[in-house]
Amino acid sequence: MIIFIFSTVLRPMNRSRTTVTEFVLLGFPGSWETQLVLFSLLLVIYILTLLGNGAIICAVLWDQRIRTPMYILLGNFSFLEIWYVSSTVPNMLANFLSKTKAISFSGCFLQFYFFFSLGTTECLFLAVMAYDRYLAICCPLHYPTIMTGRCCATLVSFCWLVGFLGYPVLIFLISQLPYCGSNIIDHFLCDMDPLMALSCVPAPITQLIFYAQSSLVLFLSIMYILTSYTLVLRAVFQVPSATGRRKAFSTCGSHLMVVSVFYGTVMVMYVSPTYGIPTLLQKIVTLVYSVMTPFLNPLIYSLRNKDMKCALKAVLCSMRSSQRL
Repeated sequence: MIIFIFSTVLRPMNRSRTTVTEFVLLGFPGSWETQLVLFSLLLVIYILTLLGNGAIICAVLWDQRIRTPMYILLGNFSFLEIWYVSSTVPNMLANFLSKTKAISFSGCFLQFYFFFSLGTTECLFLAVMAYDRYLAICCPLHYPTIMTGRCCATLVSFCWLVGFLGYPVLIFLISQLPYCGSNIIDHFLCDMDPLMALSCVPAPITQLIFYAQSSLVLFLSIMYILTSYTLVLRAVFQVPSATGRRKAFSTCGSHLMVVSVFYGTVMVMYVSPTYGIPTLLQKIVTLVYSVMTPFLNPLIYSLRNKDMKCALKAVLCSMRSSQRL
C-alpha cells in the first residue's frame, strides 16, 4: 500500500518536470560470463541470507525458552535484515541478466527510500540491542522490571517509525529535481551521490540536510553503542566467575562484530568524503554493508550463542518429525 501511494505521487509530478523516465544501473563491469558468475554467487548468498535470518525468526517464535527481550530484539533484527537485503538484491539479480539494466524513475526512488529507511532502522536496532545488553549485565536486578514486554515493543516500534519517517520528505524533494541529461548511474543501486550528479539543478541545502541527518543518526547510535559497551566491559571484568565472564563476552562479542562491520563500511560511504575513492571500491564497500552484513549476521549470532544453537536444533528436529508424520 505504501509503495503504491508513493509511486503514484512520484509519477505525475515528475513527468512535467523532467524528461528522464528511467535510469540505467551499470552495476559491476565484466563480460556476460562474469555477469553469470556474479549472478550465481549473489543468488546463493541471498537465499542463504533469507534462510539464516528466517531460521532465527522461527527459533524465537517457536522456542519458549528464548522468548526473552534479547532474542525478541534479535528476531526483529533478523526480520529487518530480510527486508534490508531484499531492497537491493532482487533488482541486482535482474540486472545481471538484463541487457538494458534499466529501472523506472519511481522504482529508483522507491529503492532509494527503502534502502535508507531500513538502514536507519538497523542503526537504531543496534543501539537498542546495546541498551538491552547494558541493562542485562550492568543492572541485572532491575532488568526484569525495566525491559518488560511493553518496553521491548515500544523500543521496536520506535526503531521502525523513526527509520521510516525520517526520509520521505527529503527523498520526495530530491525526486522533484529536474533530471534532463544523462540517466546512467554507475552503481548497482539508486544512491544519493549518483542521483544528485545527474540532476540539472544543484540542491545544496537538501543535500546538506540529507547528509547531516544521516551523519547524526550514525554518530549518535555509534556513540551510544560504544558508551554502553564500555560500561558493559567494565562490569564484565568485575565478574568473579570465569564462566560468567566468558558468557558475557560471547554475547557481547557477537553484537560488537556486527556493529564493527556495519558501521565501519557505512561510515566510509556516508561520513568520509568519497570523491577520491574509485567507483568500483565504492560498489564493493556498499555491497559489504548492504548484502554481506545481513548474510553474516545469522552465522555470527547462531554460532557464538549456545541458547540460539539449541533453539535452532529444536526447530530443525520439530520440522523433521512433522515431515515424517
